[in-house]
Amino acid sequence: MKVSKIMTRNPVITHPELSLTDARSLMDKEKISHIPVLNKNNELVGLITRADLLKAGPSPATSLDMYEISYLLSKLTVEKIMEKKVITVQENEVVEEAARIMADNGIGCLPVLNGSLLTGIITDTDIFHFFINAYGARHKGIRITVNFKEKRGQLAAFAGALAERGGNIVAFVTSEGDDVAHRRATFKITEISRAAVEEAAGIIDGAEIEDIRE
Repeated sequence: MKVSKIMTRNPVITHPELSLTDARSLMDKEKISHIPVLNKNNELVGLITRADLLKAGPSPATSLDMYEISYLLSKLTVEKIMEKKVITVQENEVVEEAARIMADNGIGCLPVLNGSLLTGIITDTDIFHFFINAYGARHKGIRITVNFKEKRGQLAAFAGALAERGGNIVAFVTSEGDDVAHRRATFKITEISRAAVEEAAGIIDGAEIEDIRE
């Protein structure tokens, strides 16, 4: 799936001249934690996060009172603390690559571009929702994880056995097994009993049920 399918389109944006006080108010109002920063030509020049705002605030040990703190933050602009070297993705990038980039760089979002134009933003929350949908977590049914031998026809045989018993696969995810000779697959299946799912797995040569639950 492409990033464009799960990103937030037309995200809330700000400009470098905005004060930190106003940036914090904007995040609170919109209930967001990341804001792309655009210049007057609508070019992406930075990214500011709630974590950046917290870092820019005074230490808890400060002797300043709340009014002095508010005054100082109102004079400090987004441009002074924003991340200028922003990691981005194009909107035709695949979701798993966006997730890898975020994980490898320890970041919680990626502005999404079409060429050089900002068209959206993808966050760790969007990735979580994608993960939920990929595993069919919102569907009632039988969830089974099976370790298959790494050879042709294993998945097709299991899918056929489920279909013969009236089962409907609503989600399917594979990952590497514990060794190179096996592959782990997780299914969410509806319109079938647990016993029938176990029976279908049992007729596949070498398949081992790792987990099954309703």
